[in-house]
Amino acid sequence: MPESYVPKEAIGHGDGGSAALAIGEAESLERRPGAAPPGAGPPGAPVGKPRSLWSDAWHDLYRNPVFVLSALVIVFLVVIAIWPQLIATGNPYRADLAKAQQGSQPGHPFGFDTQGRDVYTRVVYGARASITVGVCATTGAALLGGLLGGLAGFFGGWGDTLLSRLADIFFGIPVILGGLVFLSMVTNTTVWPVVGFIVLLGWPQISRIARGSVVTAKQNDYVQAARALGAGNRRLLLRHIAPNAVAPVIVVATIALGTFIALEATLSYLGAGLKPPTVSWGIDISTASTYIRTAPHMLLWPAGALSITVLAFILLGDAVRDALDPKLR
Repeated sequence: MPESYVPKEAIGHGDGGSAALAIGEAESLERRPGAAPPGAGPPGAPVGKPRSLWSDAWHDLYRNPVFVLSALVIVFLVVIAIWPQLIATGNPYRADLAKAQQGSQPGHPFGFDTQGRDVYTRVVYGARASITVGVCATTGAALLGGLLGGLAGFFGGWGDTLLSRLADIFFGIPVILGGLVFLSMVTNTTVWPVVGFIVLLGWPQISRIARGSVVTAKQNDYVQAARALGAGNRRLLLRHIAPNAVAPVIVVATIALGTFIALEATLSYLGAGLKPPTVSWGIDISTASTYIRTAPHMLLWPAGALSITVLAFILLGDAVRDALDPKLR
């Protein structure tokens, strides 16, 4: 091992930059000739590679019971959203008016709704619409907001100013009121108009997070060193800035996913989101709210499923935030 020891990971990858180089030089001067560098372990032991931010985050996440529990719930919800017939063999549209508003019965643990449809089957099939809207809207908002915010933060100038003013305009639109106006003009009963509306109003927040992260990352010494060595804008963005600026975007997007699911249910409850014959928790909650006194089971089960889903995604986002935020370590 050379007498002057400087970790190569500190050069050009943002893991310390010039400060780490200076510290390494100081430590090498204080070390006796032939002594092992700090953290090298006993003589003859292999020198371990320093863990990255993502390795540290994963190490913290799988030891966090909140993350494990919320992740298991989300995996279960995604599985039943894709294959609802695994746990519900009935037809969510089959109605038997003779059983309307009846409570729990053998084979029908959640009872029946106003049209005699099985509430359990509709709760299971309702996960598909909510999960689809949440995942697609979050993906679209993260991609659009992350791309626009990242480019604006990197290049600056008039494009950055224009994006900031455009984001201010969208921030001034009330979400519920905007959804009522926008979606009332749509006659399509699929999830895509709702996804498009949520993306339209959801990207500004993520764009501001992405912009701030890129502005902070591009000022680091390793980015300046790469630029001095002749790296172009594309390489700087993809190789040096994006990997170090994407963590806050992931955290915000994960938490926003649960919020978007709740927003879809709210709009469907108000009659402006998903519309029949689509099976949705928001639609079933809206239908059951009139019968809360005579048949509370019609409301409690879809509302409980919605609450558990939103809570699982929010807890997952909080766990990811704690793991990726170096200030909380």
